[in-house]
Amino acid sequence: MPQLLAGLGLYGASMALMVRASLGVNPWDVLHQGLQRHLGLSMGAWVTITGALVLLLWIPLRQVPGIGTIGNILVIGAAMDLTLGLIAAPEGWLARTALLTAGIVLNGLATGLYIGARLGPGPRDGLMTGLHRRTGRSLRLIRTGMELTVVTIGFLLGGTVGLGTITYALAIGPLAQFFLRYCAVAPREAA
Repeated sequence: MPQLLAGLGLYGASMALMVRASLGVNPWDVLHQGLQRHLGLSMGAWVTITGALVLLLWIPLRQVPGIGTIGNILVIGAAMDLTLGLIAAPEGWLARTALLTAGIVLNGLATGLYIGARLGPGPRDGLMTGLHRRTGRSLRLIRTGMELTVVTIGFLLGGTVGLGTITYALAIGPLAQFFLRYCAVAPREAA
């Protein structure tokens, strides 16, 4: 449980670092920015609302949430808003690039921590695996389709797409895989 909470808190904080870098954010945050621009509320509130709405899509897929799933919805957005309130946007290209890089690397570590805790997938991950199970399509195809859909909608709503968005898309898979090796909790043996 402590590993899960640390991972979720770090995930929200890392998202805030990418926002403050102002060089482009991850695909889902492009959507969250667009929603914030048109409907108000904070970025973290939109992370929470979107997570809850995505969780509703699990119902027809017969996915079962875990404590990590619920924690994902409740913790990440709050951690993001807290970090956004504490960190100011840096000036200068070098400082912004460093903040973006830190955000992406920390996001990879956070992903390894919360997935490695084995207490339930996040809403978006569960949607991906549920669609895979129901349709037989590859995880790569489903996740790519999800990411392209949300980044397109977010961009049309005014979210920030930039170098950070592309860098995140290319780096997050390898980073998460790397950190998961060191963060995965061994599965419990059946009694």
